Amino acid sequence: MVDRQDLIDKFLAREGWGDACRTPLTADASFRQYHRLNDEGRNAMLMDAPPPQEDIRPFLKIARHMTGLGYSAPQIFAEDREAGFILLEDFGDSTFTRLLAAGEEETPLYLLATDLLIDLHSKSAVEAIPPDLPSYDIDKLLSEVSLLNDWFIPAATGKELSAAALQDYQARWRAILADTKEMPETLVLRDYHVDNLMRLDGRENIAACGLLDFQDAVIGPVTYDLVSLIEDARRDVSRETVAAVKARYIAAFPELDPDEFLKSMAMLGAQRHAKVIGIFTRLCVRDGKPIYLDHIPCVWRLLETACQHPCLAPIKDWLDDHIPVTFRAVPEGLCPS
Repeated sequence: MVDRQDLIDKFLAREGWGDACRTPLTADASFRQYHRLNDEGRNAMLMDAPPPQEDIRPFLKIARHMTGLGYSAPQIFAEDREAGFILLEDFGDSTFTRLLAAGEEETPLYLLATDLLIDLHSKSAVEAIPPDLPSYDIDKLLSEVSLLNDWFIPAATGKELSAAALQDYQARWRAILADTKEMPETLVLRDYHVDNLMRLDGRENIAACGLLDFQDAVIGPVTYDLVSLIEDARRDVSRETVAAVKARYIAAFPELDPDEFLKSMAMLGAQRHAKVIGIFTRLCVRDGKPIYLDHIPCVWRLLETACQHPCLAPIKDWLDDHIPVTFRAVPEGLCPS
């Protein structure tokens, strides 16, 4: 069996970082791990993304595409695609999450992230979207909303849904998501929220917004990343900030129908929240990462709010029938004893 630590040592030695001091960082929801490197004042980050669970090629592709467009994705210093290692630029510690926890004003940070999206979405599809990027099509969206049924419902209720109930759920979502095509499509980074955004000192305007987690990028509606930003599973965003973000974006694209824009945000918000509830449950049950369970009540509140939009009445009715309010919390069997 290959010793992964030995592979890391050889990779760093080959790239001239063999003597660097290594500091492991907190793991995320994936199989990736990160180590901060310091070597006599030189700094870099090592991404350890073990195959076959991880594939670094999408990260490399999107990072280089974004820097080519003038955005602040980390520079790639070295890579080993077969082993799953990337040596990349260290952006420091100033994630939006840490800045907000330290008392930074919320709205300016969110507007900085919004301005980056406005700039990206102002580009033509040919310029904004790299070649051979997968589409966020209805089948993909439907497979994601199924995570709620696959993982949360059995954990919360102790029961499996009938085939008829599952088919009804899929049919309702399919009819609703057909309308997502009403919005223009662009590069969608997928996990565009405060944990994955950084403020970079010494850079001006939108270049001050550092981008971290984008390897799951797809072609999809312009509203998706905006929903990810302001309907965050990990923190409650103030009504004032949410209103400011929506107003800023809508003002930048007067050709968009505001009602259709808000409808799209509701649909994609609900889709994302249903997916996330399932994923956070799966992270506990399958991967032994219970820390994400704490966010489930917040995500349920976001899903219930999104379902207040008239277009989502069929989903609201289905949820009311199959997941009573008393179950919309951390599943009791998964709560720490």
